[in-house]
Amino acid sequence: MTEATRDARRHVESFVDRDLRGARFVRSDLTRIVMRGVQIGDADIDAPWLLDGESRLLVNGVDVTRFVAAELDRRFPGRELRSASTPDGLREAWDALEAAWAAAVARAAALPPGAVDEQVDGEWSFAQTLRHLVMATDTWLRGAVLGVAQPYHPIGQPNAEYAADGHDPSVFDGGTPPFADVLAVRADRQRLVREHLAHVTDAELAGERRNPWAPQYPETVLTCLHTILEEEWEHLRYALRDLHTLEARAGR
Repeated sequence: MTEATRDARRHVESFVDRDLRGARFVRSDLTRIVMRGVQIGDADIDAPWLLDGESRLLVNGVDVTRFVAAELDRRFPGRELRSASTPDGLREAWDALEAAWAAAVARAAALPPGAVDEQVDGEWSFAQTLRHLVMATDTWLRGAVLGVAQPYHPIGQPNAEYAADGHDPSVFDGGTPPFADVLAVRADRQRLVREHLAHVTDAELAGERRNPWAPQYPETVLTCLHTILEEEWEHLRYALRDLHTLEARAGR
């Protein structure tokens, strides 16, 4: 989404003595929102960019961002390695991710037939999540780091906002792909990351690259790899959240 589009959609409004129970905000910019004297029990906030080190979330005057980050690291062993900056550290980080995803895939495989394509509360299905990670690897490794001219596999799942803005880099035309095909492409993309990290050097990590969505902003090989790690951990969190729901529905 361009800044011009973002500005055109921006509208500041005050809600006073309003009943917003059950409201749902999706891909909405709530930066610097102020809430006073609100009832917010059972609220569910998912803001992955909150933990980028620059933002705060104050609850009754207490900045809870560090508490949230520490709890996520506790729940997802290996997540604390997502900002590793050395080849050895990145290899360790990827090993932890692969192990975590292998466990998640095993849980998904144990669900009733078709469950991997089932959406929970309108979110991506488990299969769609894996397809999105294929696209993320294609974007940040094959495209940005390796410079492949046509990096996208057609099975990849694009972000809804990019598709809405006409930046749909990969469209699967064959309906819902078989889960076995999704797993095969996903495994291949995991292999590409693993093999790249096996040989990457400190000098190569410092190499300059272009941001694939905003070429005017410089990246490095390291920041591109960090983006992959962030994508992997955030979508694992979403996937496990929804797997819990699907398992409950299946009586597991």
